[in-house]
Amino acid sequence: MKTLILARHAKSSWKDIDLPDRERPLNKRGEKDAPLLGKNLREQGLIPHVIYSSTALRCAQTAEIVAEKLNYQNEILYLDSLYLAEPHTYLELLRSLSDEIESVLIIGHNPGLEGLLQILSQRVESLPTAAVAALSVPVRSWSTLSPQIDCQIQYLWRPKH
Repeated sequence: MKTLILARHAKSSWKDIDLPDRERPLNKRGEKDAPLLGKNLREQGLIPHVIYSSTALRCAQTAEIVAEKLNYQNEILYLDSLYLAEPHTYLELLRSLSDEIESVLIIGHNPGLEGLLQILSQRVESLPTAAVAALSVPVRSWSTLSPQIDCQIQYLWRPKH
């Protein structure tokens, strides 16, 4: 059994309308919610072996704050391919993981994350900014992960909870 943790980046700022989308930082609410996301993962015992993040600034900032709250000691892996990724991109990444990795946290964007969650769990759930969903993935090898695998949502948290 593997664990997949999907987290949407915390709320970002639209203050500077000339700033490219990839460079938008967290706003005050995002800076407040990102630590709560990490704290809730820690309290649930959802400590990933590896963290992947989109290269967008708002994702990177979220990843760094969450990693700090989790006392995560490994490198955060930033991938350009996760910027506004579709579900199939996330699936390709997951299928490429070493089987030694038991749990992975991916910090990314909607609508791709919600789409992936729906494909894997067969449930429609919203992932607003700073939300997290942890899934039990009944596989021994990540390479066998497919939409036909029945993953169960074991934890779902939204910042307004």
